[in-house]
Amino acid sequence: MPLPGSSDLHINAPLTNVSVAYLQSSDAYIATKIFPKLPVQKRSDVFWKYSKSDWRRTDAKKRAPGTESAGVGWNYQTDNYFAEVYAVHKDIEDQVRANADSNFNLDSDATRFVTTQLLLRRDLDWADTFFKTGVWGTEYTGVGATPATGQFLQWDLAASDPLSDETTWALDFRRLTGYDLSFMVLGAEVWAALKNHPAILDRIKFTQRGVVTKELVASFFDVPRLEICYATQATGAQINDAAAQDAGADYDFIVNPKGALLGYAPPSPSLLTPSAGYTFTWKGYAAGNSEGLKIKQFRMEHLGSDRIEGEMTYDQKVVSTDCGVFLNDVVS
Repeated sequence: MPLPGSSDLHINAPLTNVSVAYLQSSDAYIATKIFPKLPVQKRSDVFWKYSKSDWRRTDAKKRAPGTESAGVGWNYQTDNYFAEVYAVHKDIEDQVRANADSNFNLDSDATRFVTTQLLLRRDLDWADTFFKTGVWGTEYTGVGATPATGQFLQWDLAASDPLSDETTWALDFRRLTGYDLSFMVLGAEVWAALKNHPAILDRIKFTQRGVVTKELVASFFDVPRLEICYATQATGAQINDAAAQDAGADYDFIVNPKGALLGYAPPSPSLLTPSAGYTFTWKGYAAGNSEGLKIKQFRMEHLGSDRIEGEMTYDQKVVSTDCGVFLNDVVS
């Protein structure tokens, strides 16, 4: 019987649970809210993309007595996923541990810090994969005046009509894909504009609270899920002076705050169901964890420290470009 590998020896189940709980409660991050997670046993493999036109026509025919039924099938093409492994660690020095009131709090705080690092990495990759021009089959661009084909009046302008715009796009989307829009993802500045848009404020003035919420706006746009990208990041040099580092840092949203993404993704992954995208997580490496996440704890004797190390595995893939609509420069 083979001996367990070093990574298996150090997996800390309680701290992994702390990390998963923190991950699931971190509402600012967008990466797993829209596209279904598809846990896989192998790091890389082939998946199938089916022809949408075969599912939108019928070859059913009348059947005469004693004859075979009409045979049908569908065309498909293959694509590959490859789940990368991302890792980061935080050391807890013996001197710090000796002075702490609770060793578990030290470990769980380090676990949450490591998890935050991984969540930031995954959201950055999500934005670079999905939330930009040149990815999806349909794109529209906001302009300040006189919109032409493929353009619309920016939604922070009083004369704009977001509800009419989205209704037109949703009808075109249904015609193209056979599905209704199932999600809308908004950059932070787009959401700020919609919350103060006269057309939306007028529609909610007689509601119980008179407050613009995600649920109300989702119902106006007739989409089951509406999400706002709130996660932010700091950029700038890392130096050995906390005050100077903070003063020199720049802060901004991870996802383009002026963009929006509409599209269709099923509630759960299926090989026979279209989706704009999937997130493949390598549960075979992560000890069966469907999030593709594990936390290890082990001794660094030469440093006089205990190490908390987090690993996250994923590959975020565009599956059907027809199932996404990107809006650029939605606000000015």
